[in-house]
Amino acid sequence: MSSNVPIAHGDITAPTPQNTPLTHAPIAAGLSRPTVPDISEDNEPAEDESEDPAQITGAQAAMLGLVQGRLADLVGKSSGYIESLPIDVKKSVEALKGVQVKQNELQNQYKRECLELEKKLQLPLYERRNAIISGAAQATAEEIEAGSQASLKDDPLYTPLPSDDGAPAAIPEFWLTALRNHVGLSEIITERDASALKNLTDIRLSYLPSDSPKPGFKISFIFSANDFFENDVLDKTYLYQEEVGYTGDFVYDHAIGTEIKWKEEKDLTKEFEIKKQRNKNTNRTRLVRKARPTDSFFNFFSPPVPPENEGEDMDDEDLVELEEKLEMDYQIGEDLKEKIIPRAIDYFTGKALEYDVMDEDEDDFDELDDEDEDGQFDDEDSDSEVELPRRRGPPKGRGGSSAGAVNPEECKQQ
Repeated sequence: MSSNVPIAHGDITAPTPQNTPLTHAPIAAGLSRPTVPDISEDNEPAEDESEDPAQITGAQAAMLGLVQGRLADLVGKSSGYIESLPIDVKKSVEALKGVQVKQNELQNQYKRECLELEKKLQLPLYERRNAIISGAAQATAEEIEAGSQASLKDDPLYTPLPSDDGAPAAIPEFWLTALRNHVGLSEIITERDASALKNLTDIRLSYLPSDSPKPGFKISFIFSANDFFENDVLDKTYLYQEEVGYTGDFVYDHAIGTEIKWKEEKDLTKEFEIKKQRNKNTNRTRLVRKARPTDSFFNFFSPPVPPENEGEDMDDEDLVELEEKLEMDYQIGEDLKEKIIPRAIDYFTGKALEYDVMDEDEDDFDELDDEDEDGQFDDEDSDSEVELPRRRGPPKGRGGSSAGAVNPEECKQQ
């Protein structure tokens, strides 16, 4: 049974969001509408019967706080309604829970089969795309014609190219340009990172086998030989929880990154500084080279690790910081999977950037009422123009100011 909140002289059973209270259930009592007394001059207090407004407000605030506190304690607690049902009705309720379990299992199966279907349909297209980017294959007249028609649809002034077969020609720095044209990633790619990312030849998406303990996907960054690390491939694997969430979507669990084998003095995730030290006994000096962590895109392959136990002791500030890092890491992975890899050419040309900015304008800002109810703000002259700062997308990078937002028109001419 729910607790009773003493208000005035009666005990009122407080309803909770979980279910309907026993005393107000439609089975136990008829539905009724609350009545509102009519306001008339006879009911109005006389002008000379005044009370201290501050005292009344204080009493009401104290009572409101008491009621809200008691109601907050009741959230999620049983009101006794389900427990009071006849045994046969209780069995029906349990049966519905069993039906829901089967529904959840079907949702899990559906999501896994969708991943297999994506793998089957998209893989051949990705292989063809990589062959054109790398110059390993020649673009066909049909592909050139289809692309020209798409460009003409976007820009009526576009001049179509000859549709005959073109000679194989690799596209230099394709993936670096595509990554930099993503609003969030452009903030975390530094100039030092760009030197290494110029050797990025492909970004591939693959899904974990259907018989894996946990569903998930892997993003593989393929590199040519470079001066920074020994790895040919840097992988980032995202694992979901075994069961889909309440909304029917996969729930992020954790991520695993490849350990980068940096060449000597080429670690882009660290900055080196030389400090002079003096020996206290001999008064001789020496130079010491020390490394400290720094912002870099390649920190992406060292993802934050969530606590193993939910009850693990962490400071509130550390916990909030960890949650922000996990959210950013997951968002980057989702953007790579859902946006950049499927629409790489749109990010290379800058077309996708226009839609990303539109999504931010719609999603990141709340509408404000035009009316100023309190009258505390004056309207400024319409002639004065105030430039509002633009808010970035979900991944909030901390490095590389030189690789900031890119003008879509400039992107199209790269």
